[in-house]
Amino acid sequence: MSLRARLLTVLVSLSAIGLIVAGIATYASLRSFLVDRVDRTVTGGAHSIQRSLERGRPGPGGFDAIGAANPGIYIGSVDANGRVAWAPIGTRPGETPLPQPDLSAERATGTAVGGHPFTVSAVSGGTRFRVQLEPVGGGQVLIVAAPLDEVGDTLHQLLVVEIVVALSVLAAILLAGLWLVRVGLRPLGQIEQTAASIAGGDLSRRVENDDPSTEVGRLGGALNTMLGQIEVAFDERTASEQRLRRFVADASHELRTPLAAVRAYAELFDRGARDRPEDLGRAMAGIERESQRMGLLVDDLLLLARLDQGRPLERKPVALGDVARDAVEAARVLEAERALELEVPEPVEVVGDHERLRQILDNLLSNVRAHTPAGTPATVRVLSEGERAVLEVVDTGPGLTEDQVEHAFERFYRGDASRSRDVGGAGLGLAIIAAIAASHEGEATVVNRVGDTGHGLTVRVTIPLGPALTEPPLPTEEATIQPAPT
Repeated sequence: MSLRARLLTVLVSLSAIGLIVAGIATYASLRSFLVDRVDRTVTGGAHSIQRSLERGRPGPGGFDAIGAANPGIYIGSVDANGRVAWAPIGTRPGETPLPQPDLSAERATGTAVGGHPFTVSAVSGGTRFRVQLEPVGGGQVLIVAAPLDEVGDTLHQLLVVEIVVALSVLAAILLAGLWLVRVGLRPLGQIEQTAASIAGGDLSRRVENDDPSTEVGRLGGALNTMLGQIEVAFDERTASEQRLRRFVADASHELRTPLAAVRAYAELFDRGARDRPEDLGRAMAGIERESQRMGLLVDDLLLLARLDQGRPLERKPVALGDVARDAVEAARVLEAERALELEVPEPVEVVGDHERLRQILDNLLSNVRAHTPAGTPATVRVLSEGERAVLEVVDTGPGLTEDQVEHAFERFYRGDASRSRDVGGAGLGLAIIAAIAASHEGEATVVNRVGDTGHGLTVRVTIPLGPALTEPPLPTEEATIQPAPT
């Protein structure tokens, strides 16, 4: 059974029970009132007739005057032998005498004499009477009876009215309840339609009725919140799948080039390079170079996979100033003509993996060499801000566009030609930096800057300070390493 049917059934059932109880109580109360009124009539008439008889002692034939003073009652007597005699009253001339009460001599002379009125049937027909018996002396008993026809008619009319009114009220309650339930459940129907649309694939649908002042509105609001989270989760899953497909496609593309080169060098060897020392050396060198390129790419992919899986890194105290000095010295060896400046104004220590932190600076300095003109100066800074350590590499090169800044940390992403590597490189350098920073509970950001020397780029990596340096360190003399002479 539906909720609507259950609500209507309960509503109509409770209303019907209430109307029936009220009708029974009204019927019983009115019947008691009407019967009590008849009892007062027969009792008062009996006492009045009894006093009249005691004064004048008229026989049964002398009851006309008494009956005229007490209309609507029957008067009779029972003699000592138990014979019942009724006075000729209660019937007008020309009318058919009404049936008389069926009163046996045994009952007339029994315990009912002088007691409360009681009910008897008519000698014939369905009329019923209330009868009062009073002793009048000489062994006779006075009989005073009043028919209950008017009481029955009144009660019958009341019963008919109650049934008609009850049925009308139940019909009105049913119609009103049907309308109210339909209006009240309409938001649930809208929720059902919304759920069906969402099940059909339209995740943007929402429940319109989310009024927090109603139960259905609060349900709609909760569903809207849940649907929003589901939509975000689906969007994230879709974006993740797209990134994975793009990652696999880019990795395949990056590996295909060196593999094709290795295959070409192998074909050159099969075509006779083995017999020509110059071609043989060139083929072997090419195979070695492309193998190294594939090895670096595979190593980068494995590193990203490990970082994505959340594999634990080495967790030891690391002095970032020492890491930066080693990275800058190695960069000067690779490109002595570039001015590299190191700024370490104070000791900065973190807890992390020494080799991975060094890889951050190596990748950043490698990007500086690959994407800025030769001789362009750059600065490496190590400092602390609050409870976080900061690594910054600042160059004065061409910088990035806003779109390139937005996608800088995406894997296999490359900007325009002026920032592409001439050889090697697959667009994983900044992605690895961001992943290593995240594994150290930090983050990496890229900011374009404009200075006196023109455009430039700042890559900033922040990670939490080590436990020993969570308090602000004491100021120390700024340590600056000047660029090596060229």
